[in-house]
Amino acid sequence: MAADRFTDQMQAYGRWKTTLVSSILKYQKWLDTNKLSNVDMELRIFELLEQLKSDSLTIAFVAEFARGKTELINAIFFSEYDRRLLPSEAGRTTMCPTELFYDSTEDQSYIRLLPIETRLEDVSISEHKKHPINWTGIELNTHSSEAMAQAFREVVRTKKVDQATATRLGLFDPERDKSNLNPDGSIDVPMWRHAMISFPHPLLKEGLRILDTPGLNAMGSEPELTINMLPNAQAVVFVLAADTGVTKSDMEMWAHHVQPLDSDSRHARLIVLNKIDTLWDELKDEATVKNTIQAQCNTAAKMLGVDNKSVFPVSAQKGLLAKIRHDKDLIARSNILSLETILSTDILPKKQEIVRDSVVGEIGSMVKQSRDLIASRLNDANKQLKELQSLSGKNEDVISHLLKKTRSEQAVYYKSVESFQANKKLFSDQHSALLGTLSLNELDQLMTQTRKEMADTWTTVGLKNGMKEFFDVIAKTVSEASAQTDKVNMLVQGIYRKFNAEHGLGDTKPKLFSMSKYKRQMERLYHEAEAYRKSPVTTMTEQSFVIKKFFISMVSHARNTFFNAHHEAESWGKAAMAPLVARIKEHKDQMEKRLESLRKINESRDTLQARIAELESTTETLNSQLADLNTLMETLNQPLDSFIDRDRAQVA
Repeated sequence: MAADRFTDQMQAYGRWKTTLVSSILKYQKWLDTNKLSNVDMELRIFELLEQLKSDSLTIAFVAEFARGKTELINAIFFSEYDRRLLPSEAGRTTMCPTELFYDSTEDQSYIRLLPIETRLEDVSISEHKKHPINWTGIELNTHSSEAMAQAFREVVRTKKVDQATATRLGLFDPERDKSNLNPDGSIDVPMWRHAMISFPHPLLKEGLRILDTPGLNAMGSEPELTINMLPNAQAVVFVLAADTGVTKSDMEMWAHHVQPLDSDSRHARLIVLNKIDTLWDELKDEATVKNTIQAQCNTAAKMLGVDNKSVFPVSAQKGLLAKIRHDKDLIARSNILSLETILSTDILPKKQEIVRDSVVGEIGSMVKQSRDLIASRLNDANKQLKELQSLSGKNEDVISHLLKKTRSEQAVYYKSVESFQANKKLFSDQHSALLGTLSLNELDQLMTQTRKEMADTWTTVGLKNGMKEFFDVIAKTVSEASAQTDKVNMLVQGIYRKFNAEHGLGDTKPKLFSMSKYKRQMERLYHEAEAYRKSPVTTMTEQSFVIKKFFISMVSHARNTFFNAHHEAESWGKAAMAPLVARIKEHKDQMEKRLESLRKINESRDTLQARIAELESTTETLNSQLADLNTLMETLNQPLDSFIDRDRAQVA
């Protein structure tokens, strides 16, 4: 059924990951059985399995208030509860960022709520997530949809505070938000800063993670959303309303929080024109209504600067109602399935590509190294076998000549290994320089110095200059690290190319390091910091709060990005030469075995037939090992089991 497209595709993705985990475990067992495992490989396999275990597909929904965003989430993902599961009424509902997922490490479902007052602390949301004790917990009764819906209402609670408190929290601008004042002069602010909801919905158990964001003002007051959470989502669904069109606040949200994500090809952006049912007019024929809706889509696309086909007109409310009532005609008219189809055919395959590039790319590289090693052993064994078989009936002079020739080859090989060791030292020096550029010690010193200078300044201009100077230094450092990375990559490629050409060790290629994702993150962070620096709200906010917010949301994220880049570069440096070192050691061992074999044969002809029999047995074992690895590679590279593909096959 078309309505099950996203569910079926998500389950297919889950099966693919399960098969992938099984393949990795088989490879781990194969390494142990064939005594080819080592500590580094075990650690890499463990990290890959952990990465798959925690893998999730995050879809973020972004919209200004009253665009029907939460209703859209209900219609797409939670209609089987036969009710409106997440609170969605007219006006403001989503008051704080809300994450829906499944926490397999907990025995029970829960809602965790972070008090709004934590905005006054020097601690980010990501840090708070590491300490559940800081959150208010509510048990979730998943046996009753009524009880779940009631519990979810806690997420949208607000409370009254005075203007001074609201300003300190960053939730009130005296110039811009006067219309939000209550008659008594108080301000309604969200009760909670962030909400985390875990329950065993089938899609959530397969790894789906939904991020429901608040409106523009709340988005701007929590930079961690735009700096960290939205960029980490695989898809961002931007929701507009057909009854309002593209408003000024919609354009601001688009320009500041959604459009910048287009620079990263790993992300998908979907634009939804919701509430098309407000354009359904019973006094007009169907064709006229469709033209009106299409005209609204065209206008929205033009204002956002996107292709007309990028805007999907839907009615979330009618779509939810139609699914609950099993009304096929209303489902079709709501157009909700077109959006589900895009999620299935575009978002999930893109997510699988990311996992394939990282996990499959990593384990595939390891399996290829093992396969190359076994193929090298097999090639050498066949070469020796052919050589020994040709010695049958030959005199001692021929064997002595072959022994002398092999010793000469060994001497030449050892000299080239000395050259390799010198190049390896050069690589180590350049790699150390890269790690030095990404040093956290220097960054921490810069952070301390910047904070002191900003705290000591007496002017807003001085404060803003401190922010700019900090990120100018960061941008320069990232650029230097990127240039250093290019040098190291060129060096390691040259080392591999030279050794492969000289000794015919096959097409063994090094894994290269890339700074591109960290560069993208820093560029995004730089623009976010510039927007914060130039914002009139920053000018009017108390200096201590400006500094605190700058360091919690932006500087801490910059440090985290440096930490991740340094850690990845360090791990890469340890592994970059490993395949070549393994091949060199293998080649050295094979040459020594060959010499030992020839020496024994030279001493006793009886050894020749025994060695031939031994090599024939070895080649049989190696062929079997190679077949196992080829089968494993086929499993790793198999496509996603998709019912959509099956449908296409049936049509063909």
